[in-house]
Amino acid sequence: MSTPFQFTLEAQDGRARAGRFTTPHGELLTPVFAPVGTAATVKAVTPGQLADLGASLVLSNTYHLYLRPGADLVAEMGGLHEFMQWQGPILTDSGGFQVFSLGEKSKITDEGVTFRSHIDGSTHHFTPESAVQIQEQLGADIIMAFDECADPYDAAYSQRAMQRTHDWLVRCLQAKRRGDQALFGIVQGGVHPDLRARSAEFVAAQNTPGIAIGGLSVGETKDEMHDMLEVVDPLLPEDRPRYLMGVGTPEDLINGVARGVDIFDCVLPTRMGRNHSALLQRGGRLNLKNATFARDEAPIDAACDCYTCRTFTRAYLRHLISAKEMLSATLLSIHNLYALVDLAKAMRAAILVGRFEEEYAHLLVR
Repeated sequence: MSTPFQFTLEAQDGRARAGRFTTPHGELLTPVFAPVGTAATVKAVTPGQLADLGASLVLSNTYHLYLRPGADLVAEMGGLHEFMQWQGPILTDSGGFQVFSLGEKSKITDEGVTFRSHIDGSTHHFTPESAVQIQEQLGADIIMAFDECADPYDAAYSQRAMQRTHDWLVRCLQAKRRGDQALFGIVQGGVHPDLRARSAEFVAAQNTPGIAIGGLSVGETKDEMHDMLEVVDPLLPEDRPRYLMGVGTPEDLINGVARGVDIFDCVLPTRMGRNHSALLQRGGRLNLKNATFARDEAPIDAACDCYTCRTFTRAYLRHLISAKEMLSATLLSIHNLYALVDLAKAMRAAILVGRFEEEYAHLLVR
């Protein structure tokens, strides 16, 4: 049966990969960073501004959209692409991480999860089948299997959650109806190499069009995250994209790409933008609220070609922050998103000519 989803591996440099992933709403050139639009909006940034800064993939959140405005309403409005006016590819997570992060507000069984809304306390129930149904109503190009994200250090819990995640993946695949959506399975297993290996092998055997790596960047050390990526990398199929969920510092992108990852997402760049901070392309951050920038005529980053850096000074941005003007969040978010989107593009270009390890050696953690 023909599929609108095809992944082509164009080049490798060490374990770093450059590829193309076709979707019904356009082609993703990997490595790629996806801005997070939790509630069908990337905070403080318009769809037009996302396109202008070079974003190609946007992520939205199943849990939040299910609660508000509701998947039925989004479907009635023509699906997420029409509702939020983003015509490029969209990825939705399954809501699993958000549900499990509710702690005492949720109850997990093999059947699914019962939880109380963080908005009004009402009770709801997610199963693998309903998670797929909701995502089919939302209409994203890439959807996630329902999984359980465990405490990474609890080996017994990680094993139970991994097995449940595997069982739920099978049920998700059986429930899926739409041919224009790619369902990714998710590798779990905490920081336990044996569990990660078992999970990678199981998910790979399900032949999903892409594979996500979940349960990382949830409290473990950077070294532990890198170790788990090195465990799963040789076990995952070369001919399918790998998505590292919820990871998004420049250093994390570089070290993830070095370990075979293709797709990243994170709320970090817009959260930093709302909290007066800017990423620097050569590493580090600036807090533009600092009084030392009051008369600084330089851009945030002289090496950056984003709209904010081409147009405004640090002094102006500091003024906006001090005056509590909303524009500060927009301009800083544009810069931070551009920094990560552009970094992914630069790494792709380096991989294509065999210079990735040479150009990024100073930021690679072994």
